[in-house]
This record gives sequence, C-alpha cells and structure tokens, in this order.
Amino acid sequence: MSSIPTAAVDGGIDIVLTNDSHEKDDMKKQQGEATVFTDEQSVYSHDSPEKTITNGILVDGETYFPPTEEELNTLVRIPTRIPYSAWVIVIVELCERFAYYGLTVPFQNYMQYGPHDNPKGALGLGQSGATGLSNFFQFWCYVTPVFAAFIADQFLGRYNTIWISASIYFFGILILTCTAIPSVVDAGKSMGGFVVSLIIIGLGTGGIKSNVSPLMAEQLPKVPPYVKTEKSGRRVIIDPAVTTSRVYMLFYWAINLGSLSVLATTNLEHKTGFVYCYLLPLCIFVIPLGILFGTKRIYKHTPPTGSVFVKVSQIIYLAVQNKFNFQATKPSCPNTKGKTQLKNNWDDLFIDEFLRALRACKTFLFFPIYWVCYNQMTNNLISQAANMDTGGVSNDIFQVFDSIALIIFIPVCDYGLYVLLRRLRIPFRPITRITVGFMFASASMIYASVLQSKIYQTGPCFSNFTDNCSYNYINVWIQIPAYVLIAFSEIFASVTGYEYSYTKAPASMKSIITSLFLLTNAFGAILSICISSTAVNPKITWMYAGIAITAFIAGIAFYLCFHHYDNMEEEENKLDYIRASDEQKNAVATEVVESYSLDKAGTNSNSQNAEKFTAAEEAFKA
Repeated sequence: MSSIPTAAVDGGIDIVLTNDSHEKDDMKKQQGEATVFTDEQSVYSHDSPEKTITNGILVDGETYFPPTEEELNTLVRIPTRIPYSAWVIVIVELCERFAYYGLTVPFQNYMQYGPHDNPKGALGLGQSGATGLSNFFQFWCYVTPVFAAFIADQFLGRYNTIWISASIYFFGILILTCTAIPSVVDAGKSMGGFVVSLIIIGLGTGGIKSNVSPLMAEQLPKVPPYVKTEKSGRRVIIDPAVTTSRVYMLFYWAINLGSLSVLATTNLEHKTGFVYCYLLPLCIFVIPLGILFGTKRIYKHTPPTGSVFVKVSQIIYLAVQNKFNFQATKPSCPNTKGKTQLKNNWDDLFIDEFLRALRACKTFLFFPIYWVCYNQMTNNLISQAANMDTGGVSNDIFQVFDSIALIIFIPVCDYGLYVLLRRLRIPFRPITRITVGFMFASASMIYASVLQSKIYQTGPCFSNFTDNCSYNYINVWIQIPAYVLIAFSEIFASVTGYEYSYTKAPASMKSIITSLFLLTNAFGAILSICISSTAVNPKITWMYAGIAITAFIAGIAFYLCFHHYDNMEEEENKLDYIRASDEQKNAVATEVVESYSLDKAGTNSNSQNAEKFTAAEEAFKA
C-alpha cells in the first residue's frame, strides 16, 4: 500500500485527486497550466486515457494492487466496508417486511375459518380453499416484480419505482384493514375487499421486491479485488464478491428481523381480532415512506437506459440468423451474417454480460420446486399446527421460528462458516450453496411428513378432524425443526439466488434479472396450487413426502447441470470490473478534454501553451 500523491504534474498539466470541495476552491490555476479535479477510482495521464498514472487501484485516497496468482491462492478474502446508503436501504426493507409478514401470516386463519370457528377467522373457505387463495397471492406477488422491473430499468429508475410502489402498498393495507372491521366480517362482506387488497398489495410489494435489493447492491464500490495489509500486519484480499455476498446476507437478515412482526400481529389476532392485527403494519409502513422521501440524495442512482428489451431482441434475432452463435453478434466478429448494422447498438462486453445473464437464468429453472417446499411454511404447516395441541398459543405463530433461526444462523454462517471455509481454502461457490439449500428444503419436508404421520397415529381425533374434535394430543412445539430446516435452506438457496441474479446481470438489466429470479416463486405457487387438492386429511403425509422426494431429485439434477458454473465464477466477476473501468476511463477522459478545450486555451496569451492544450485535447479525443 502506498499513498497517492495529491497531484501528478507532467508538462504543466496538473491532475489533482480530491473529494474535498474546499481544497478545489483553494487551489488556483497558474498561468500556462490546466488543473483537472477527479474523485474517480482511477486517474489517467494527459497523453492517453489508456495510460494510468498509477498501476494500482485507488480506494479512499490510497493505492492498492491487484493480487498475483500466488496471492489469490494463499491470502484470505474478506469484504470491504458497507456504505451508509446501503444500510439505509436495508432499514427500508426491514420495515416493508415487517408489514408484509405481519399481514400475510394471519391470512391462513383469516381465510380458512369463519368468525365463529376455533381458531377464529373471517372468510370460512376451508383448508383447501384458503391454501389455494394463499398460493394465488404468492403467485401474484412474484409476477408483479417483472412489470415493475421493466418500468424501473426502462423509464422511472429504481428509486422512483420503489417510492410509487410503496404508496400503492400503503393504500392496499388500508383496504385490507377495513375488510377486517368486525361489522363488515359479521355481515359477510369481507371477501370482495379482501381480494382487491391482495391485488393492490401484490402490486406494491412487487415494485419494491424487484428494485430494493439491486438499489442496495449498486451502492457498493465497483473495484476489482486488491491486496491490503491490516493493522495487525496480516495481508488479505479485499474481494467485492465477498462484499456482495455479505450485503445480501445482511439484507436477508433484515428481512427476517422484520418478519418478527408475526409475534405482535398473531398475538393481536388471537386477543383483539384481525382489524388491530392489520392496523399495526399500516402504521409501521409510514416509516419506510418517510425514509424514502427524505434520503433520495444519498443514493447512487443508475438512470433508466431506455428500451433494453429492444437491444436484447436484436441480439437474439442476430444470433438466430447465425445459427444461435452469440459470439457472432459481437462487433469484433468479422464473419457475422444477417443485419450486421445491428451490432452498432452494443459492444463486445455487453454480449459477454448478456451471455452471463442467460446462464444465470438457466439456473432459475429449478427454483420453482424449491419454492414449493418454502411455501408450505405459509399455509399447510400452519394448518398442521392447528391439528396439534398448541396449549392456547396461536397456531400461526410458529412460523416465527423460521425467522428466529435465520436471525441467529445468518451471522453464524457469514462470520463463522464462510470465513472458516475461506481460511481453509475450501471453495463454497454459488451453485454448491444452492444445492445444499435444496437438500435442507427436502429434509424439512421429510420431517413434516414424519410428523404428520405421527399426528394421525395420535388420538383422540386421529385423521378425522371435526368442529368437535379439532386437534390430537401431540405437542405443537415438536414442529419447530421443520421451520429451522427451511431457514437453513433459505440461507444457502434463497440468499444465494438473490445474490446470483444481481451479480450476473448487466448494469442496465439488474432489476429485470432479479425479477426473473423472483418470478420462479410465482411458478412455485402455481405448482403448489396444482397439489393443493392433496392438502386434505388423510393425504397430507404423502403430500409432504412427495414434495421432499421431488426437491431432493431436483437438487441433484441442479448440481449435475450447473456445477461447472462455479469454475467460471472468477472470470465472470471480472466483467463488472472491466465495465466499471471503461466507464471511469471515459468519464475522466471527457472531463480532461473539456478542461483543455480550445476556449480555455484561447484565453491564454501564450501561443505555445495554446498549442500544448490543442495537442492534449487531440490526444484525449483519439
């Protein structure tokens, strides 16, 4: 590590690296000199934008150097500091998830039971009907992100889309709260308003889902890995990929901290009714609205890029003309057939980024089966708890143990397991992590199947549940391991899926690719709807067993199909650094060209200096 000089002077041209506006004001241009101020990650000399003044990587005023091959194999990789703006977005997501889970966990009881049943509900649809409507809501919440992502990437940008979606979300919660007013429930008029509120809430949460995590991740610095010596003397590699992994773990941790709202809302449901249960999330949702309104200026904003779908369509069209050879769509390829003029709309690097995104989308094809396992937590496991001895505790509160397990074990994995594996030089890359997630999901369903069989073997109801005999004498607390196993599956599969969808997408398609990952949850909901007819006694044991076997087979097939992607991880990550470097290079070159314009040079009476400025300008333009 070495300090960057505050100025690199060459031939009367000063390039000054500073973020301090006062320093910029204090420094004066001397006669015959031009001064360029920049806070970019790299500084380029005046003779060519491609020639760097330093061969290192500039971070916070210090120069670091990329790791050698030996250092890559021997030094420990650690994350860099997470920016303040990313933390603010995490808080927004925490509040949004507080509202979402506080609303949705009581849905199963609200839909399944009537106002005079035990436990109390509102709509009286029965388990199969309630599970079907619950799965529809899940489907809707994960279809809407695709439309929101399109709007964000093409027209409004991520921040504006999130703000508008949050406002829609608030309105939907307000309608839901009104449907739960006791007089409305007793009059049997809740159904219409409830369905409308589901549609509006789905629009709101979809707009937030597809954009909030990309907005958070794009706050991270875009620099390649570099070697740093810590105060203890230990040399480490600061790896942006590790930083991205950590920030997504933090993001998911915040989601589950927010989901602890179920402790409050299920308690309110049990003691005071559904109207107060839904009123609490309505009040809490004011917080993210206020934060979003007051913090717009602190974020890095990626502006909307216009119709990226047109560009993608052109790439696919040209690839089809070349027998699906995407390499032929690169501008550098001399043997392209068809409408070669289309290649003027992109560069070689965008084609590499696009192919990387396509490979990521292939991995998404297996996720619907994973989400079928996950979705049991929001419907059938709640109904299973209702058939057990709860000891007076609300049957829908047990989902909170999934969140508690995640709050405990996400830091354990991120600061313990993952750090240990990196120190032992054991690679634990995305495809492997997702496969492990599938195995944990399968294990959870195996446990649920065994538990359901045990319920049927226990009296007094056995498998014949009625209004007069609604549960068997088996303690509900032994259901907790099913939720804990799902939690571990989320750490490895769901968190990694979010991370993978962001890191493998081009900058102009971050929200869209993230929304396609979320869309897999919608297809999981469709599969869940297809098997909802089996969610009746005494078939539920075999339903859980079938889901477990399917998830296990899917996990094995997933690894066999995509394990070689792990070997491509390092090379694919480099594409982002190349893109960031090109953007920085162009920005600095443009700034220098503008600073050395002939208008400025013409104000100097010295003709030799004017010639110098002209030469510098021509060099940068070249």
